[in-house]
Amino acid sequence: MQKRKLLALCVLASLAISPVVAQQPYPNKPIKLVVGFAPGGSADIAARLAAEKLTMELKQPVIVENRPGAGGNIGAEMVARAAPDGYTLLMASTSQIVINPSLYKKMSFSPIKDLVPVILVQNEHNLMVVTPSVPAKTLKEFIAYVKSAPTAVTFASPGQGTPAHLAGELMNQAAGLKMLHVPYKGTSAAVSDLLAGHVTMAIDNMPALLPQVKAGRLRALGVASEHRATAAPEIPTMDEAGLAGYVVPAWKGVMAPSGTPRPIIDKLNTAMNKMLAMPDVRQRMIDLGAEPAGGTPEKFGELIKVDTSKWAAVVKSIGTSLD
Repeated sequence: MQKRKLLALCVLASLAISPVVAQQPYPNKPIKLVVGFAPGGSADIAARLAAEKLTMELKQPVIVENRPGAGGNIGAEMVARAAPDGYTLLMASTSQIVINPSLYKKMSFSPIKDLVPVILVQNEHNLMVVTPSVPAKTLKEFIAYVKSAPTAVTFASPGQGTPAHLAGELMNQAAGLKMLHVPYKGTSAAVSDLLAGHVTMAIDNMPALLPQVKAGRLRALGVASEHRATAAPEIPTMDEAGLAGYVVPAWKGVMAPSGTPRPIIDKLNTAMNKMLAMPDVRQRMIDLGAEPAGGTPEKFGELIKVDTSKWAAVVKSIGTSLD
């Protein structure tokens, strides 16, 4: 009899406690921030900076997890299939969200339907660099060098279908070149071979390349943006350097699984806007060649819609597709 009373009291106690547990404010456990690319690239750099500051702001650990592969699709799908509770987020990139739907013949998830925007973290400049052994000092000289080269000049990218890959193909198209694409498993591997002189050129996110340019290990010939980068105003845009209208936009932003409650989205958005207003964060981004962003989820959502349409036209014009 005494045991039954004790059991009943335990059940009543658990019923009394459970609503309190359920009402614990978000977040009450570690948050996973997934990067769909290998360490060392611009998505990884942005994620680790965000994780450091959000850990302090949200009072819970924010842990970066790299899940590279399939042009970022593996990491993005992992988040798309995760519980919509705010504890699994994606540091999303241009390639995963707005390029891959047009590039891949089969997608096992929809970036538009299965993920929701939280905030645009940064806009990025894509920087054209060459290995120092290349004699060209300007974009026009480089184009002439490629056309006169007895063998195919190579350009590196962190993988098939990435913005860096499409940027090189766009340059082939715009300048009438026949450079050979060499894909790598991530930006770090591509940069390593650039530094070693195994490949000739790359057009990739500035945060991953600018430190090498400033150290004199790579030579920058142009910025693939509408305006010069705050971090390197001495580098001309590709348009200024002689390739009219050549622009390859890129960005990073945080997304969550579709169905994530709006109060959680708003809390994350507020925390990240606060982070992006911090002088040290802004300066760090600018020094690396990115422009701090921010704003509402809706603003980020509109950018995604516009860029999805833009990149669909680019992929179609190049005629590239992946299985």
